[in-house]
Amino acid sequence: MAFGSLYEEQQDAPMSDINVTPLVDVMLVLLIVFMITMPVLTHSIQMNLPVANETNSQLPEKIKDPINIAIDINGNYLIGAESTEPIDLEAVKIRLQQIAAENKDAVIAISADKDAAYDHVIKLLETTRETGLSKVGFMMEVESLPQQPN
Repeated sequence: MAFGSLYEEQQDAPMSDINVTPLVDVMLVLLIVFMITMPVLTHSIQMNLPVANETNSQLPEKIKDPINIAIDINGNYLIGAESTEPIDLEAVKIRLQQIAAENKDAVIAISADKDAAYDHVIKLLETTRETGLSKVGFMMEVESLPQQPN
């Protein structure tokens, strides 16, 4: 470290020592930041997610007839498997209120286009919650498993 020179003739020469105090300060701050953030970044929750295949895609008998609600890419809603007329969210809410009045245990099956905005799905979930229907599921495509040789 350079604190100065005892000799008068070297005062005009450039100082060749590096002051490492700011470097050590910055490195200690970075070390503390990484020590605090790394446990947060590495924390994870183990989850067993469902897998759709031919063996577990069969619905139990008590929910064989769910009410299908489809969401297309434009955010239009279709109620029922044979429905071809898109309706808006207010009409869906009215229909869900009718269904809830008839059967509080009705099962709603949502099938959304993979390119549909997630906002439309969230709005539909909020609408089903507001109407009092709590049994909601999502439809998915089932990929067949390759046949095992005997």
